[in-house]
Amino acid sequence: MEGEEMTAEVKIGKSNVITTPLGLGTNAVGGHNLFPNLDDATGVAMVKAALDAGITLLDTAFAYGMGQSERLIGQAIQGYDREKIQIATKGAQKVLADGQVVIDNSPAFLKQAVADSLERLQTDYLDIFYIHFPDDHTPLNEAVAALQELKEAGKIRAIGVSNMSMEQLAEANQDGYVDVDEELYNLVDRSAEAERFAYLKEHDISFVPFFPLASGLLTGKYSQETTFAADDIRHDNPDFTGARFETIINKVDQLKPLATKYGVTVTELVLAWYLKNPAITVVIPGAKQVNQVKSNAKALTVDLTLADYDYINQLFS
Repeated sequence: MEGEEMTAEVKIGKSNVITTPLGLGTNAVGGHNLFPNLDDATGVAMVKAALDAGITLLDTAFAYGMGQSERLIGQAIQGYDREKIQIATKGAQKVLADGQVVIDNSPAFLKQAVADSLERLQTDYLDIFYIHFPDDHTPLNEAVAALQELKEAGKIRAIGVSNMSMEQLAEANQDGYVDVDEELYNLVDRSAEAERFAYLKEHDISFVPFFPLASGLLTGKYSQETTFAADDIRHDNPDFTGARFETIINKVDQLKPLATKYGVTVTELVLAWYLKNPAITVVIPGAKQVNQVKSNAKALTVDLTLADYDYINQLFS
């Protein structure tokens, strides 16, 4: 599929960042601290495959490999038109002399984090910079004000926050500077709908859900018989055990005929649902292989009918 097929574009908050509604989550690009047996060459190839398929938003973070994901993306984008790529990264993790990692939202540290990310990514501006996690002592409006200074200086184009409670989000956005919020949301965990979506709409803040495929639960690749080893992070996740796991798998199985109707995989169908959801600005599925990136891109060609959108909505309500 060629990039020119994708005409839909979205705007990030109050910024002038325009991007595709489907991005690439890159925690498996260089995220050796998160996943075993990652290959850096595959990571670079996945980024290039996304760009070649017309996916222009790359979502990374310092925490993915402690800078390695950013370094690989910096390599991968060489030879592409930087102005046609949107790079989102996140920072807040400070590595101490003894190797311990602490969360730091102080203005001085965030400014240094942006400078370091720019160097690793081999670029002179970031399209979005997120405060990855709040710390427990910096007033969040002061942290955001430091990013606003960087925005005015042209170092970043949009200000993001992540992993924040509603109270923290309101504090961070005290001066109206927040452009985008990245939080947990998927068809299995819809808690963001309770009050967050209304706040974001009122304040013109974009929403980007992380874990849109619920760690693989919404891909259709698991069955009722699937089990997870004791050292697998899913082993102790209540979504992956017992009656709840069975209920979710049963619902995902009910998506299979609909996916067949559209000629796509269950994953592509689920991504198409997010793309049609008016509360979501960009969806950023991750991938571990080039073919998954290309498959995810096909979601952009699925035009869900309102009836089918509502069917999926009700099924997972």
